[in-house]
Amino acid sequence: MTRAVRTVLIILLAVLPAACVSTTSNDQGAIQNDSKPDYVEAAKLNTQLGIDYARQNQDDLAMEKLKRALEQDPRLPAAHSTIAYLYAKRGEDGEADKHYRRALELDPKDASTKNNYGVFLCAHQRAVEAGKLFHEAAADKQYRSPEVALTNAGVCERKKPDLAAAERDFRAALKANPNFADALSQMAWLSYQQKDYLRARAFLQRYQQAGPATPETLLIGALTEKALGDTVAAGAYEQRLRKEFPESDESGSLPHASAP
Repeated sequence: MTRAVRTVLIILLAVLPAACVSTTSNDQGAIQNDSKPDYVEAAKLNTQLGIDYARQNQDDLAMEKLKRALEQDPRLPAAHSTIAYLYAKRGEDGEADKHYRRALELDPKDASTKNNYGVFLCAHQRAVEAGKLFHEAAADKQYRSPEVALTNAGVCERKKPDLAAAERDFRAALKANPNFADALSQMAWLSYQQKDYLRARAFLQRYQQAGPATPETLLIGALTEKALGDTVAAGAYEQRLRKEFPESDESGSLPHASAP
C-alpha cells in the first residue's frame, strides 16, 4: 500500500470587527440612522460570516458571503485568503492561486495565509515555493502555530522525497511544540521508512500520549512491531485497526500492508 502523505491545513484568520451603522444626533438629541452605507464595515462583516461558514463546511454560503465582501471592498486580505481556500476545495486552482497571491500582495506578512498558500502549492508540485512560505510563516514571531507550518514543510520535503530535510523540519516543529501530534506521527512514519524501527516505536508511543488513534498511526504501529518481531503487539494494532476503522484504506491493506 502506498500511503498518501497527509498535509496539515489549519485556517487561522483573525476575527474581524462587526459592521456598524453610523448614527447622528439631531438638535433635540434624537438618534437617527445615517443613510450613507459603510461598505468597508459591511465587507468585514460578510468576510467574518464567510469565515464562520467555511469553518462549518457550509461552502456555498461561505462563497456567497465572501464574493459579496469582495464586491464591497476588494482590498480585504482575509476575504481573498478564505475564498482562495474554498476555490481550492472546489478544484478551481486558477482562482485559488489568484486569490492567494492577491491576499499576500495586500498583506505580505500574514503568516496564516503563507501557511495555507504553501499547502496549496505543495499539493500542486510546487515544493520550492511552498517550502519558502512555510519557513517564512514559522519564522514570524507573531504566528501562534509555527509547528503547523514546520510540519507542513516537512511533509512537502518528504513528498520530493528529501527525508533529511523532512526530518529537520519535523524536529523543528517538535522543538516549537513537543506534543504536536501531527509532527510526532510524521516522525514515526519517517523513522519506519528509514528502517529505524525502535525510533519509530518511540515516536508512536509519544504520539499516543498526544493524540487519538488514527488509521495511519495504527498501521504504522502494526508495521513497526512486525519489523521488530513482536507479533503479539503487531496483532493488537491490526485488531484495533480492523475494529475501529473497518472502512479505511489502511484496514483494507491488512494483513499484507507494505511500507508507505
